[in-house]
Amino acid sequence: MPVPAATQYPVNLVVTGKPCLVVGGGPVARRKVEGLLAAGADVTVIARDIDAELARLDGVRLLRKRYQPGDAATGGYRLVITATDDERTNQQVHDDADAVGIWVNSADDPDRCTFTLPAVVRNGPLMLTVATGGHSPALATHLKDRLAADYGGAEYRQLLELLAEARAAVQAEGRSTEGLAWQTALDSDMLSLIRGGHISEARERLKTCLSSS
Repeated sequence: MPVPAATQYPVNLVVTGKPCLVVGGGPVARRKVEGLLAAGADVTVIARDIDAELARLDGVRLLRKRYQPGDAATGGYRLVITATDDERTNQQVHDDADAVGIWVNSADDPDRCTFTLPAVVRNGPLMLTVATGGHSPALATHLKDRLAADYGGAEYRQLLELLAEARAAVQAEGRSTEGLAWQTALDSDMLSLIRGGHISEARERLKTCLSSS
């Protein structure tokens, strides 16, 4: 029987403008870089060989060299990801980062991670994630694709916009948003109204539900 993985604590990190390091220059490293860029991170890549697609990404600092011991610990990085096919390099990156308290992920290698990355569905500001504790990235991807099919449409972005608008209005009045009938509104026909293009009606339905609580 496999040893149970440690229970993980889920967080969403704000890395906008924060220096992050990716070690590796292949397709896996590129996907990690793309995820960091989508979150606004300031990304540096260290790899002797960097594939053309990764090199074409805007806003990435490329250091075309072998990883040297200590590189992860001396660049002021807040987050480090290693994605090479060399176990010794991945171990060195992990050890360097962990020794100075920097969170580090080693792609497809939970034993060399102090954090793992979920499969992600992004739909504007709406983000859905699936994690399996490192046991099966394939299952995480499978479930992510199902979530994308169910919740990846423009109607959910519009729904989120209406909810955020209403929440801001309540806060502007100096009232608490807690205890209001948000779930009643979500269980109503709001989504059907949005899908039918009846945005004003959906907004009024939300107001009615909130005012009744």
